Amino acid sequence: MKRSLITRSAVLAAATLALTGCSTGGSDTTAGASAVCEDSTEPVTLSLAAWGLSTSTDFQTLTDSFHLENPNITVELAEYDATDYDTQLTADLAAGSAPDLYPIKTITTFPTYQEGGQLLDVSEVTDVLGADYPGIEYYTTDGAAYAVPYRQDAWYLYYNKELFDLAGVSYPDGTWTWDEYDDVAVELTENLEAAGQQNVKGTYLHSWATALQSFATAQAGSDEAYFAADWDYMVPFYERAIALQDAGAQENYGVVTTNSLTYQGQFGTQKTAMMPMGSWYIAALLSQRESGDADVFEWGIAPAPQVDDTTLDHPVTQGNPTAIGINAAIDDAKACAAKDFLTYVSSEPAAVELAGIGLRPSYTADVVTDTVFSQEGMPTDPESRVAFSTLEAHPDAPLGSDTPALQNILKDAHSAILSGAVSPEDGIAQAMERARSEGLG
Repeated sequence: MKRSLITRSAVLAAATLALTGCSTGGSDTTAGASAVCEDSTEPVTLSLAAWGLSTSTDFQTLTDSFHLENPNITVELAEYDATDYDTQLTADLAAGSAPDLYPIKTITTFPTYQEGGQLLDVSEVTDVLGADYPGIEYYTTDGAAYAVPYRQDAWYLYYNKELFDLAGVSYPDGTWTWDEYDDVAVELTENLEAAGQQNVKGTYLHSWATALQSFATAQAGSDEAYFAADWDYMVPFYERAIALQDAGAQENYGVVTTNSLTYQGQFGTQKTAMMPMGSWYIAALLSQRESGDADVFEWGIAPAPQVDDTTLDHPVTQGNPTAIGINAAIDDAKACAAKDFLTYVSSEPAAVELAGIGLRPSYTADVVTDTVFSQEGMPTDPESRVAFSTLEAHPDAPLGSDTPALQNILKDAHSAILSGAVSPEDGIAQAMERARSEGLG
């Protein structure tokens, strides 16, 4: 288990994010911290759980910028393994050795932490932000908030303009349904092969179950159907994925998993012309272009394809709000400082800091979007900016106590279907039957 102190320093409605033109939050948070214990000057050292410190700078950026504004408060990062974060954190919470603050890395685990009494009520912070601050509703139970969002990721369709040009195919224009996406993926593959690009696919679907199932639930399902294990709405999404694999327009699932393909490598080194992926990839792509781990080419983002044309004006996609909570066992003397840190991470100054490294913060305003698109290597076309700013993001899955167990069943079905062990219709039917046999749904 890798961990070290590195440095000082509900069933819910969809999050509607019309990001341009106005800022979020019902109150002025632009001043940053000090909304909770503004008069305190006593030195305080807090600890914050984190992951991926060698590849991502968001935690370091937040703690450093917070310390500049609050020199009496130092936040030290405690690194956890990204792939085993919840298991390690749960063990530390049980042992009484967990950090003072910890991000909810996977939103579907929030009910577990909250119902377990492991999160402090932070309504004092969210009351300042206002009820319309994006993502707060996902971390509120019985009128009390238990974590404060600082990032609002969203999935887009990334595309390589140079490969589109080579294939003689028009760029996505924000009007695509999944049927059009499928047709273009096949056309791109065929035209690129004819142009001498033998090993370039039209599109890439990463191996995660959420890469497919979360779109299905957000665009064609409902919370009620999800918790009832009525998952027939996922079948058409799998049928499309299998068809793309069979047509050679998308890398085979077995190849992806056996060879541990990365989405960064597939898009960043131009092995695919398109790829649905989360907003966090912007920061990674910019960084890898600079380091040489990704090629330098013209690219853009478009809205995620839709089931039909009824949602094109405000595209529905998937994307989690990531929040930070306070360990309920925190020393009372530190709690005020911890709440000040949460106030800061949800503020405009913190949002601009995150935007400056290519991440999509929860706090939204024109200055945030301007900061993201001012970075070297970002697309310059207005369509990408609109796609970044106008969408309706739903979490990976509806939140509830049964969600982790249901997701485990669906992960097994995902692997069985895409590996060809079972048809989409039979695979989903078997998953539904299994859920009900286990007392779920």
